[in-house]
Amino acid sequence: MKTALPILAVLTLALGWAGPARAHCEIPCGIYGDPLRFQLLAEHISTIEKSMKEIVALSAKQQKSAQDQNQLARWVANKEAHAAEIQDIVSQYFLHQRVKPAPVANAKAHKSYLAQLTAAHALLIGAMQAKQTVDLGVVAQLRKDLAAFEKAYGGK
Repeated sequence: MKTALPILAVLTLALGWAGPARAHCEIPCGIYGDPLRFQLLAEHISTIEKSMKEIVALSAKQQKSAQDQNQLARWVANKEAHAAEIQDIVSQYFLHQRVKPAPVANAKAHKSYLAQLTAAHALLIGAMQAKQTVDLGVVAQLRKDLAAFEKAYGGK
């Protein structure tokens, strides 16, 4: 019983420090919601856009109150978090689980695979750029990249 308490304490601490589950499982469970993931990606892009606009508006104020500075920091953190979510969904859900490699010998499938990889990579780069700037042109490009990825992925 004396050795069980330290083990229980270590397990409790370890489980308490475990991070949240991301995107989807890698069991594979066979339960996928591709339309939902595309919807989430679009929502994250819209949230990044809103964050950028708020950052610009708050930064333009001549006299910034402590509340303004607090909100500015929160909008920056929000933009960063949503860009990271895009990266997680594209990487963990799509690239790790859904985009399937195709042999070069199957030219049509391989071409589709390369189109999916290229489009997914553009989204990952766009999300990285969204973290680095408040340029709304990055948001516009992210939307184009999302449409290109959705088309390459599902033929839509």
